[in-house]
Amino acid sequence: MAQIVQLSAEKRTDSGTGAARAMRRGGRVPAIIYGRGRDPVSLAVNGTELGRLLEKIHPESTIVELTVDGATVKTLIREVQRHPVRPGIVHVDFYEIHAGEKIRVEVPVHCVGIPDGVRNQGGTLDQVIRNVAISVLPADIPERVDLDVTALTIGKSLHISDLSIPNAEILMDSSLTIATVVAPRTEEVAAPAAAAAVEGAPVEGEVAAAAAAAPEEGAVEPAEPELIRKRKPAEEEAEDEKPEKKSKK
Repeated sequence: MAQIVQLSAEKRTDSGTGAARAMRRGGRVPAIIYGRGRDPVSLAVNGTELGRLLEKIHPESTIVELTVDGATVKTLIREVQRHPVRPGIVHVDFYEIHAGEKIRVEVPVHCVGIPDGVRNQGGTLDQVIRNVAISVLPADIPERVDLDVTALTIGKSLHISDLSIPNAEILMDSSLTIATVVAPRTEEVAAPAAAAAVEGAPVEGEVAAAAAAAPEEGAVEPAEPELIRKRKPAEEEAEDEKPEKKSKK
């Protein structure tokens, strides 16, 4: 069954931005009530009471019995406007509902249990969809929809098609994923020597040896030694046969 709460409001006749600001400074929040078969009516509600109420309910699926000038009507909160910078509610919309009229509401999805992939495999439960849209009579609005996730292992998922909501029509694609269990993230760190070997870079010992062997900047490298070999007999004879050069006087 839907959660039902009570709230009081009063009609207001003033309108405009200035009147709305003055109302908020006085602790009241501008509001409006509308619905099929009725004209919209401007209201004012106590800001403190409204704030406390919104902290403990799911506005999309909670029936608010709104009392206006002594008359009580059943409503749903259709929109809550909040200030973009400062805390506080700027405006709230109430929609009047009727017992025999189906309405579209969004109901929270609650995952029940600890998945097998979390408990035994170290995975993480990822809930992708947290609210499901349904068409339902006001009397059949569920407070929430429970989804058993205990059998989920890593890589497995549950979808909209796995939900069962009595007396309601689900208005979402049945193939959409609601929850899945993902594998734990692991970071592989290669050993310095192994990483260097893979990339072809020298390891620490080789770097030190190379640095010791390298000449200092600006130093002159020694010339390579001249190879001295013994002359062959034929070369010696040819050398003896050469005529001596006479010196010029």
